[in-house]
Amino acid sequence: MGRGRLNRRIVSLALASLLTGCSVGPDYVRPTVITPDAFRETAGWKLARPQDDTIRGSWWEIFGDPELNALEQRVSVSNQGLAVAEANYRQARALVQEARAAFFPTVTAGVGYRRFRASQTAGSSSASGLILNSGGSSGPASDFALPLDVSWELDLWGRIRRSVESSKAGAQASAGDLETALLSLQGELAQDYVQLRALDAQRQLLDATTAAFEKSLELTKNRYTSGVASRADVAQAEAQLKTTQAQAIDLGVQRAQLEHAIAVLIGQPPSELSLAPAPLTSPPPAIPVGVPSELLERRPDIAAAERRVAAANAQIGVAVAAFYPTVTLSAAGGLESSSLAQWFMWPSRFWSVGPSISQTVYDGGLRRAQTDQARAAYDATVAVYRQTVLGAFQSVEDNLAALRILEEEASVQDQAVQAAEESVALTTNQYKAGIVSYLNVITAQTIALTDQTTAVQIRGRRVTAAVLLVEALGGGWNAASLPSAASLKQR
Repeated sequence: MGRGRLNRRIVSLALASLLTGCSVGPDYVRPTVITPDAFRETAGWKLARPQDDTIRGSWWEIFGDPELNALEQRVSVSNQGLAVAEANYRQARALVQEARAAFFPTVTAGVGYRRFRASQTAGSSSASGLILNSGGSSGPASDFALPLDVSWELDLWGRIRRSVESSKAGAQASAGDLETALLSLQGELAQDYVQLRALDAQRQLLDATTAAFEKSLELTKNRYTSGVASRADVAQAEAQLKTTQAQAIDLGVQRAQLEHAIAVLIGQPPSELSLAPAPLTSPPPAIPVGVPSELLERRPDIAAAERRVAAANAQIGVAVAAFYPTVTLSAAGGLESSSLAQWFMWPSRFWSVGPSISQTVYDGGLRRAQTDQARAAYDATVAVYRQTVLGAFQSVEDNLAALRILEEEASVQDQAVQAAEESVALTTNQYKAGIVSYLNVITAQTIALTDQTTAVQIRGRRVTAAVLLVEALGGGWNAASLPSAASLKQR
């Protein structure tokens, strides 16, 4: 059999081995999770119309606030925390390419020159492994070499395939982390914005109350001048007015901090952002909830946790493959001569080719320990995945309950505000008529202000709970948005 024909047989055998090679280790099966048929807190929940049964696109637009819409758009392009998550995702994609590189041969080329004097008793080896000066010449000699080495590990047991599989799943998990970070930042901004607008509503209430208290103080002073009211009534009216003014000023601290937090979220120095006051007046929008099973596909953190399970499963295969022999095809060739003039001549060529098989015979239990470690890591990722799912269900239930209960509370609180305002009107008239003291007026006004403040706070809590519910539902994201395995092969 000719040498060229033998080489073709070796290459054909290598290709056949690649095509028929198996992948050791367990094939991935998505872990099961306990999924209820429905959310408990949706009992009596007003369902959205069929055409509105899914949150889509820019979820914050359902709150109908143009300024919030503009701020949310700036999170994805300016936030530095999101830039970190995006860089981590690009790093994970690069790891996929790194793992895929093992499918291909490693080719090394070089050029070298050396001047040497060979031993008269031991000879000298050239770059190609051939013996120069074997005749025992004691004079110096030169060696010009232009070698080309090729090494190719055959993936007979699927070690490389499992590594690529793990890297792809890891990159998909990183993409889920990126979406989770984006959703979290968007939700945080929306919460800060709602709280800021709730403070604006409280400030508006306190300003209106201050104006009313100024009129009450003026009335009391006039009554004091007329000898109808005492100096104590005037002092009480002044104290109540100043206390309310102080409360209004105190709101500025929290508002400034919220404004600064929003600026940082959109990647802007706090000194450059100023939001004009705009009280929160709208109730929370209707939010479609869906069924619990859909949540598994709608939350990016769940998708990321599931992809990490797949990556850990593939690593078991990588560990198991270490128990099997490693088959490597190697080839070397090039030009070599002791004379520069003859270096590139055809007789100066050299080559070698041949496979090698290596098998670890004894490693002190290293491979067994690595396999046990991979299986334990897989079990840990399964537990994290299931815990993430449970946490997602809890988050939805928590905010559904908050919206339902706060809606009931708001209704009762509105009635309390109405009764308190009526009490203020009646008590003030009684005071003017001289039936009651000014202390009764102050008591009624204090109760009314407290009830009105509580009503404003409940409104803010309701809208915040709506934001948290949208975030708990995934913000309109879907697992189909994860990069496909095929797209991760592209650079």
